[in-house]
Amino acid sequence: MISLVPVLWPELLLILTACALFLLGLSKSAGSRRLAPVIAVAVLGVIFLTLLLRPMQEPDVDQWRTLRVFHFAEYIKMIVAGVSILLVLLAWPTGPNATGNSALEFGGDAGEFFALMLLSIAGVFLVAGANDIILLFLGIELASIPTYIMVSISRPLPVAQEAGVKYFFLGAMAAAIMLFGFSYLYGTTGRTQLDAIMSLWHPRGAGTMAELTSWQTLAVLMLLAGFAFKVAAVPLHEYAGDVYQGAATPVTAFLAFIPKTSGMVAIIKLLYMVAGPKWASPEMLMKLMWMLAVLTMTVGNVLGLLQVNIKRVLAYSSVAHTGYMFVGLTSLLAAQGNPEVQKRALLGVLFYIAAYGIMNAGVFGVLMLLPARGATRYGGAGAVRELPPTAGSAETYEDLAGQGRRHVALGLAMAVCCFSLTGLPLTIGFLGKVLLVEPALTLANSVDHDISHRMGWLVVITMVNAAISAGYYLKIVGTMFLRPEPSTASAGPATEPMPWGMAMPMVLSVLLSVAGTLVFGFVIPTTNGLTARVAQATQIDQPQRTGGSTPFRMRGPIAPPPSADAR
Repeated sequence: MISLVPVLWPELLLILTACALFLLGLSKSAGSRRLAPVIAVAVLGVIFLTLLLRPMQEPDVDQWRTLRVFHFAEYIKMIVAGVSILLVLLAWPTGPNATGNSALEFGGDAGEFFALMLLSIAGVFLVAGANDIILLFLGIELASIPTYIMVSISRPLPVAQEAGVKYFFLGAMAAAIMLFGFSYLYGTTGRTQLDAIMSLWHPRGAGTMAELTSWQTLAVLMLLAGFAFKVAAVPLHEYAGDVYQGAATPVTAFLAFIPKTSGMVAIIKLLYMVAGPKWASPEMLMKLMWMLAVLTMTVGNVLGLLQVNIKRVLAYSSVAHTGYMFVGLTSLLAAQGNPEVQKRALLGVLFYIAAYGIMNAGVFGVLMLLPARGATRYGGAGAVRELPPTAGSAETYEDLAGQGRRHVALGLAMAVCCFSLTGLPLTIGFLGKVLLVEPALTLANSVDHDISHRMGWLVVITMVNAAISAGYYLKIVGTMFLRPEPSTASAGPATEPMPWGMAMPMVLSVLLSVAGTLVFGFVIPTTNGLTARVAQATQIDQPQRTGGSTPFRMRGPIAPPPSADAR
């Protein structure tokens, strides 16, 4: 066993830096406000490069078995740190007094704003390594609570405060549901460690199916409902449209990735706890995940077609992408007795989390760089203009009309990211959807008629939904390149985006997003460095380091406890 510091060093670094940024926020100088994002990016860069460049270490576990940091957790931390760098760049204060940028206005609270971002990211890190239901809950809430504040302070508009209040109260409801599930889980098992609960439910071996009591089943369902809120899964998705629209665009980009990742990782841990090392899931749970996948991607895509605000479109797009990831989780549970398919299914989910974060940051970055018509903070010569009562950056189809011809580079960047979100070839989105659907397609050819029938329909529904999503993604691209610019009388004067020199952090974020979208889409999957790293994160039967005691075996995202001899 080892101390907590080597296990928790990324979380401790983020939290200590956040505390320093809170203190930095006491200074009201523009220089301190400009320094805050530099510190945040530097810390995230150190964490990302450390996890990326060093070989994946042997698993670490603290002496109380509340944390187990291993390949799965290290991968999650690595991709979250990498994507978070893009998100911090989008929130970079480029205004004259460093009080915000074209889409964000946090006033003199730059230090506090970036500290909240780091605390939320630290919450995802805790969820990735948690092996205790108390720490898991604390990690999920740490990833969520700062975002309630970020939404409300992101711009001085009533719609932002309204979104923050809605998000807070619905988040409190989700927390209550989770606590309800955790309390019944502890009350019926007498344990808080996830691996201990898993061993209790699988006493006859790794391949046995859990025999849950009615109260334990209720606990699992309540936990799944609470986690579903975090990933905006149907039917707990209703908040997404209002919150994504009301928040400033950089905060919306942050919401689309950080809370969603924490919820998805928590769901994977919950399913592993119930299904065991061999993912031997009760049929009820597999059917439930099938229904959630179908409903979430279908409802998300249909609602996305009906929106006129681009941020609402992307909100329901986020719902649909949750459904796509549920397709991989459904395949993971359905492939009982087929470890190779299970490994590919989990690989698809983990890869898609990274892919979605990369391509989504590019879309929001382009929206930030394109001003709302007649509603921009910066003119072509950098002159300051008054912020209107609606928004400072593009949000509607009217704002985007003709902008692809006026600003070709931004139009092409938006096209690449939208094509990737649709799942067109030669993009990371296409590779991600292939990795998600391929295990389901394999199971559709299974000798088991029920599994074959169910997974065959799931593949068909997924392909239909991908086609539906093309309706609104291609509409965004078509609006930018094919629609004429609206008249000045109806939409306000045509304006220029923020000068490139002032917008360099956002431009860099978009460039990195587009580069990642294309590079990981061009590379053949078998030689793709990212997929190879994901494969390591899904490996099972790895030795666990116990500080000199006899090694024991680890499987999946939660390691089972050591044997009596090892202890």
